[in-house]
Amino acid sequence: MTLRRALPPAITLILLIAGWQVYTVVSGIDTWLLPSPKDIWDAALLQHEALLDHTLATTELTLYGFGAGVATGLVVAVLLHLIPLVRAAVYPLLVISQNVPVIAIAPLLVVWLGFGLAPKLVVIILVCFFPVAVATLDGLRRSDPLITDFLLMSGANRRQLFTKLQWPHALPTMFSGLKIAATYSVFGAVISEWLGAEKGIGQYMMIQKSAFRADRMFVAIGIVITLALLVFGLVVLLEKLTVKGRRRD
Repeated sequence: MTLRRALPPAITLILLIAGWQVYTVVSGIDTWLLPSPKDIWDAALLQHEALLDHTLATTELTLYGFGAGVATGLVVAVLLHLIPLVRAAVYPLLVISQNVPVIAIAPLLVVWLGFGLAPKLVVIILVCFFPVAVATLDGLRRSDPLITDFLLMSGANRRQLFTKLQWPHALPTMFSGLKIAATYSVFGAVISEWLGAEKGIGQYMMIQKSAFRADRMFVAIGIVITLALLVFGLVVLLEKLTVKGRRRD
């Protein structure tokens, strides 16, 4: 069943790459403007050692930032759910904050926090925590009112209501937010590296952009996409081990 779902997009991707290769050969377009898939592959092989070093740096930063962003989002969601006054005061401000582009405030983070790890983590947290917080809060607030009334009549306290009903019920929507944050985390890591880093895919992209090496830029883009898919896949695997396993119980 999984192979049946994966086959159509795989065939489409192969056809697009083949069409891309044919176009670059037939049109004779300059490599610096639009490299062919073969040129990109050759560039990846030539730069594989440097790319591995940069990729490991970005992966480490992504995982740290994603973990911190998820933790922040979950804490925010739980606080807003348990304390209605805080939710009424803070939730509208959280929504407004998402209208400010992260790339616009990133330079300020460097001014405030320096060029170390801190501003980079803050950038990733800013792009990751909101989908996790909103999705989790939505799940916590949508627990079945009939079951809630039954548990209250049975003598359940607030903590038991949260752990036995509201939190388990919120897991599916929480993982929806985690999937969005997973893709955002790599994007946030690359943006943070644009601000200044010794190594990382973002820093590699800035160097290749200055050198007009479109082939290496495409290699970096491919690595970013691959990293995002891997983090997304980890979240999907965790979802299968928790949510679906809980449903079987």
